[in-house]
Amino acid sequence: MASNIVEKAFELIDQINLNDPNSETVDGKAQPKEWLYGLRMSECLDQFMPDASDALKIAARAQHIKRWSVPRSDYPMGREGYNNWRRGLGVLHAEEAMKVAQQVGCGEEDITAIGRMLRKEKLKRDPQVQALEDVICLVFLTFYFTDFAAKHSEEKIVRIVQKTWAKMSEKGHEAALKLPFTDAQKVLLGKALG
Repeated sequence: MASNIVEKAFELIDQINLNDPNSETVDGKAQPKEWLYGLRMSECLDQFMPDASDALKIAARAQHIKRWSVPRSDYPMGREGYNNWRRGLGVLHAEEAMKVAQQVGCGEEDITAIGRMLRKEKLKRDPQVQALEDVICLVFLTFYFTDFAAKHSEEKIVRIVQKTWAKMSEKGHEAALKLPFTDAQKVLLGKALG
């Protein structure tokens, strides 16, 4: 796949995600939330796996494509409702990303791979699906862990960190341990991983 195909895919994904009505403030400026998330995913993937395949690069950028269109409130509260919401999102992200990949001229094999990665099929068994999961976890720990920790009990944070850690590969663990955590975060991580 030519790099201009990846650039075109990024442009289309970004155009879609710039429509996110939800925003996050960075350096005093409100940014569309999922557009910003896509940039963070790409940046993290570049650091974590500089030789990533083009399909993985597209999947990473599209990890939350159009996420706002399926609100959590569309599903019942509780664990089952949450899990169904997450599965539904995986299907949505895969379908949207595959459409983009087709539009920019990706081959059938890459289009299928992008869908598989975004649906999280064969996690722990498919190196590309695993790499995407590692990057998702690293982006969470880098950009969203602090806000998450401020809103939840220590018990819940410890449980979430343990679940996050279990999804990651050894390479993902090594990268996570190099992140610049605060002292408070290190204490929580210690409790979760101890």
